Amino acid sequence: MDNCLFCKIVRKEIPSTIVYEDEEIVAFKDINPIAPVHILVIPKKHFDSIKDIKEEDISLIGRIHLVINKIAKEQGVAESGYRVVTNSGRDSGQEVMHLHFHIIGGKVLGNKICQ
Repeated sequence: MDNCLFCKIVRKEIPSTIVYEDEEIVAFKDINPIAPVHILVIPKKHFDSIKDIKEEDISLIGRIHLVINKIAKEQGVAESGYRVVTNSGRDSGQEVMHLHFHIIGGKVLGNKICQ
């Protein structure tokens, strides 16, 4: 997608602080973090949201979760705990229409997701 912010990050048209990258996945620091650790993990393949995942994407989505686990360990939040959040659609709060997973941790988050 030409105008997708995250696709531009994948193509290195927009700078970001990348913490992980392979042939299918990239992870980078959120520019407006809500916690000491706030990393976005995205597939390089464009999906608007979860609703666009198909049967043939199962392996990629599973690998993303393995990468999330790896990043949580590297960022030092695997043992203390962290949150993985994926919004789907405007009403959920999704701002960038490219499937992404937030890794949020490094402080006590509490038990509420919404305010």
